[in-house]
Amino acid sequence: MSIALILGLVSVGLLISAKYWKSLPRPYRFRNCEGRGWRRTFPTTSKDEIRSFLLMFVSAFAFADKDKLKFRPDDKILDVYRSLYPSRWLPDALEFETLTYDLKKQYALDLETIWSDDLTLGELFTHIRA
Repeated sequence: MSIALILGLVSVGLLISAKYWKSLPRPYRFRNCEGRGWRRTFPTTSKDEIRSFLLMFVSAFAFADKDKLKFRPDDKILDVYRSLYPSRWLPDALEFETLTYDLKKQYALDLETIWSDDLTLGELFTHIRA
């Protein structure tokens, strides 16, 4: 087996494992459940609706489902991304592309029309509820 083939297989394996076994970045990993903050921010919204939205978000970023309530409404989406990829030179696992696709499919929302570098999860949730 050639070195190039071995390196190629290792690269593919690393990309796949990064996509499916990613742990939460340090700023979010040790947080307690933030469900109360979501309910305070969106008091008329059901827990199931909030959890469904957060489940879609963590799925797009390939985080574990159990970590969905570690995110707060004031968390900036770009900050979550940058905590995974602090260097612009690292290839990513297409998190934004997946999020964009999932938002269109689940909520008929085009992320590009509302995007800003300061967009928070709470603001995104407000848009899907509109």
